[in-house]
Parts: sequence; C-alpha cells; structure tokens
Amino acid sequence: MSLLNVGARALLANQVALQTAGHNIANVNTPGYSRQTVVLQTVQGQFTGGGYIGQGVDVQTILRNQSELLTRQSAAAGSTQAADTVRAERLSQLQDIFSGGTAGLGAAINDMMNAFSDVVSSPTDITARTVALTRIDETAARMRTAADRLTEIEYTATEQLKSSINAVNSLAAQMASVNEQIARAQGNGQTPNDLLDKRDQIIRDINQYVQTTQIPADDGTVGLFVAGSQPLVLGTTATSLSIDEASQFPGSGQVKLYFNRPGATPIEMDENVLGGGTISGLLRFNNTDLAEGRNLLGRMATAIGMTMNAQQNLGLTLDGAAGKDLFSVPASMPGYTNGSGVGSVSFTGPTQFAASDYEIRFTTGTAGQVVRLSDGKSTPFTDAANLATLQIDGLNFNLTTPGAPGERMLFKPFSTAASNIQALVYSPRDLAAANPINAAMGTSNGGTMQLAGLKATGLPNPPGLVLPANANAAAVPPILGGVQLQFNAGPPSTYDVLDRGTAPPTTLAAAQPYTSGVPISFNGWEVTLQGTPKTGDTVVIGNALDPQYGDTFTRNSGNATSLMGLRDVKMFDEASLTDGYAGAMAQVGTRTQSAKFAADLSSTIASNLERDRTAVSGVNLDEEAAKLIQYQQAYQASSKMIQIAQSIFDSLLQGLGR
Repeated sequence: MSLLNVGARALLANQVALQTAGHNIANVNTPGYSRQTVVLQTVQGQFTGGGYIGQGVDVQTILRNQSELLTRQSAAAGSTQAADTVRAERLSQLQDIFSGGTAGLGAAINDMMNAFSDVVSSPTDITARTVALTRIDETAARMRTAADRLTEIEYTATEQLKSSINAVNSLAAQMASVNEQIARAQGNGQTPNDLLDKRDQIIRDINQYVQTTQIPADDGTVGLFVAGSQPLVLGTTATSLSIDEASQFPGSGQVKLYFNRPGATPIEMDENVLGGGTISGLLRFNNTDLAEGRNLLGRMATAIGMTMNAQQNLGLTLDGAAGKDLFSVPASMPGYTNGSGVGSVSFTGPTQFAASDYEIRFTTGTAGQVVRLSDGKSTPFTDAANLATLQIDGLNFNLTTPGAPGERMLFKPFSTAASNIQALVYSPRDLAAANPINAAMGTSNGGTMQLAGLKATGLPNPPGLVLPANANAAAVPPILGGVQLQFNAGPPSTYDVLDRGTAPPTTLAAAQPYTSGVPISFNGWEVTLQGTPKTGDTVVIGNALDPQYGDTFTRNSGNATSLMGLRDVKMFDEASLTDGYAGAMAQVGTRTQSAKFAADLSSTIASNLERDRTAVSGVNLDEEAAKLIQYQQAYQASSKMIQIAQSIFDSLLQGLGR
C-alpha cells in the first residue's frame, strides 16, 4: 500500500505541475501575468527499525515569480512616460499653430507692414489703401483663427482629462473589489496568484493616468495614495477624483484635480505634486504650456494693435480727419480671486510687454508684491496708491479693493486679446496716411541743412501731440502760424523754438543744442535735420490742415511711412515687430523639442524596466515546453509505479488465496 500511496502522490503532484505549465502557456500574452512555478516538497518518511522509509512527494505551493521592486519601478517609470508622452503630443499640436510659411501668422504680419509701401509711394491711390486695409483685416483674422485653434486644443485636452478621470475612478473601484477578494482568499494560508497579478495590472493601469504610492496592509490588501497622501484606494474603499476650475482663481481657465473625500469638501491638488500620469501631463500642458501659447499670441495682438492704433491716431485721413483705431484691443483686463481683492490691469507700454500671467500677493496690511509667473520676478508695493504709480512690463495694476494678507489675485492680461481682435477701418479713405504736420526750409537759408525726416510721435504722453497754430492773415499784425526753428551757427550750433501762433512770435525754448542727424522732438512731433546751418537759417513746422496749405496733406504719406517703419521697432523681447512671430515660434518650438526629448528618455527608461520585470515574471514558451516534457515523463513514470504496485498487490492477494 505504501508504494501505491507514493505513486498516487507523485501522479497528483506531476499533474499539478503539468497544469501549472499549461496555465503559464495559456497566459503567455495576458497583460500583467506572472509566471507560476510548482514548489514540491518531500513527504516526511515513516520511521522503522531499518530507518525512515520515504512517503513520496506533495505540492507545497504554487510560487508566483515576481519582483516587488521591479514591479513598482516599472509602474512609476510607465507613469512618467505617460505624462511626458501626452504633453509632447499636445505641444506638437501647439507648435502647429505657431507654424511658418505663407499660411502662417508671421507671413500675414509681414504682408500687412509691407503693404504700406504702396501707400507711401502713392498716398491718394485708393487701390493701394484698400490692399493695406485688406492685409490688416487678414492679420486680425489669422490671429483669431490661431486663438480658436488654441481653444480647440484646450477643449480636447479637457475632454481627455475627463476621460482619464473616469478611467481612474473605474480602476480604483475594481482594485477595491480585488482587494476584498484577496483578503478573503489569503485566509486559507495560500496566495491567490492570479488575483495578485490582476491587482498589480490595475495598479499599472492607474499609474498610466496618475502616479500612485502603494502601501501593503497586514490583511493582504494594498493601499493606493495619490499626491503623496490622499488615499485613492484604502482597503476595500475607493475614493473618486474629479477636475474643476481652480478654487483660488475661479473663471481664470486654470484646471485642477480634486480628491473627493466622502462627506467633506474636495481637496484641490497641485499638478506639481502628482508626479507622472496623463492627468499630470495634461494639467501641466493646460495650465502652463497652453497659457504660454495664449500669452505669446495675445501679447503680439495687443502690442501690434496698440502700436499701430497710436500711430494711426496721429495721422490724417484723405478727408482731413484724425485717424481712428485700426484694431480693437482691450483697454484693461479684470483680475481673478476668491478673496476680497478687486482690481484690473491696463496697458500702457506695448514695447515692454512680457508674455506672462501675473499674481498680486498681499503680505501685510495693503502691501504686497506683483509676481511675473513666467520667471518669478517680483515687484514690491506698499499700498494700492503706490501700485498704481508703478509700470511693470508696460502694465499698470489698479486695485479698487486690496486683498487681505495672504490672499492672491491672478491677472491674465493677454489671454483673450487674440480671440477678440478685429479690424476696425474698412474705408480706404479712412486710412490715416498723411502727417498732421509739414515742414518747410527757409527760402533764404544759407547753410547745408536739409530735411531728413518728419513724423508725429505723440510723445511724451501726456500731453501728446500739440499741433502748431494755424495762420490768421486777418489779425493785426498777421499771424503766420506754425512753429519756427531759428538757428545760430555757433559754435556750438543752437536753435530757438518760436511760436508763430502769436504776434509777435513768442519763444518757447531758447539756445537748444543742435547736432546734425539727431532728431529734434517737440510738442509730440519729431523733425530730423542733416547738415550745418548758418546763423538765421529757419525751419517752419506747420499744421497740415492750415488753410494756407490747401489740400497738400492729401498727397502726403508721412504717417504711412511711420506706420511702415513700425516693423523695425523693437517690441518683443528686443525683437522687432516683424520678427516677434519668429521669436514666438522659437519659444514654442524649444518647449516642444524639450518635451519630446523628455518623452523619448522616459520611454527608454520605462521600456528597460519593463523588460527587466518581464525577465523575472514573463513566460518563456521554450522553457515551459521543456517543463511539459519533463512533467509528462514524471507523470508517466508515476503511472507505471502505480501499475507495478497494483501488480504486486494482486500477486500478494493471489498467493494468500492459496
């Protein structure tokens, strides 16, 4: 009977081994499956006077081949890869918006500025004026199109965020259920290998969306924590996540991840502490990368619009009216807060704009600091009145109601500028191509002085442009009109500024130094003279609408020249107006390439760690096939052992029967 028992045990043990090998082969392509191995142990021998007689073999357990360290490292690396990959994909879409070529915004800006050259050549040509206005409208349209595409990207990113949140909540519920099954199964003293594999795969899947920390419990369950300390799954209980706008700055467009505690206020989590996962990558893209894209585009729209509007306002139309705005640009933008602070930001210096959002952080009393979020640069202020006097990056911050100490206000001055920009001038006669002033050299001048340039600047502002007085021949004595520059050869060469709007003319400024080629600025206009004057030489700056000049202004293109000259004005981080778009392309391109590099690197690390994990846990078909043959032979031998034991037992019974 002992031989029969040994054979039966061996038969059963080898059958389990065969079944386990078959189970491995069947799950060779199952995600998250860990190879299983039968652990055999010798049955304690029976003591006799002649020693211990062996009793055969039993199955001790089914071992799960798995490295806890490699599994966790692989999950964490996969989470980082998911965050980097989704961010790189979204940044590639953002880069497409800031593209070059003839269809890009940069080409439209260049075409718009170059269109003024025909107006300069022929200021009365209605066709040339129409082309210029068409280019202006096209530039505004392309800015709006780019802003709309940014909105589309934001929408798709938000929808992907919602989908990812739903997936995490579903997986968390599944893990809570598997935790419960594992806790029940481990009561029998053996590990439920397939359930453990299922739970590890769920954890890996969750880490694709949000990085987690795993902490095992004594009952066999595993707790999952996000953002360091928030229990997504604790034992058999799962807590949901959600996304919503930032609680601190409602209405600002910032999106945050919330941990929904049962029966309590949801906890807002910063994406910077989430680690990896597509949710973290998408939040970073939405709140940082996309915001920068909007700021780059909005800054361009605001700066170009304000600068061209200011120059257009200084010129005269074909009908002699002051030019009206070419573009619609915001005068101010409100701040966002959930505290007591109320305020707005206004635009004053378009050549100084920085593509950034700003925060006002109140410290003590009504004092605080303005922080440029793009690089963290801060500007302190003592109170609202002091803040109103500060010009920060071409912006003025005005507080109607200061916030309490510890509160913050967010300002997004450029976020919607591109989406709302419109061309406002459609009639070619309303393009202000003419200078509001003219200049004439004295007929009796004896020096070599010549007129090199004349334009209205409106600076300083205030007071802005002050036009010379018109002539009045009926006055006694007659009023000549205009402003006269009267030179003294020196050395040094000087000039006096005379107001010819009075009789006799009055001196507005005396003995001003003159240098050839250096612009002379006065009353919001600027004249550039080259050459050497003789004593008594004069230059008269007149009002272009002075009746004594008739309709001469209609054939003047001085302001169109100034509009065209804006293309070379340093405006965007020391880049000219026409090069500003190239700078924006470079910033977005650099950010995109950096993200792609990070995605490639994290992908390589994740692949290497997954390969290491698979080397321990994966199924090798050749190895399993060899085991099948090994266990098959052992099974056949065990069967033969039982057959021999049966034959011996039969012979014994036959012998006893005689």
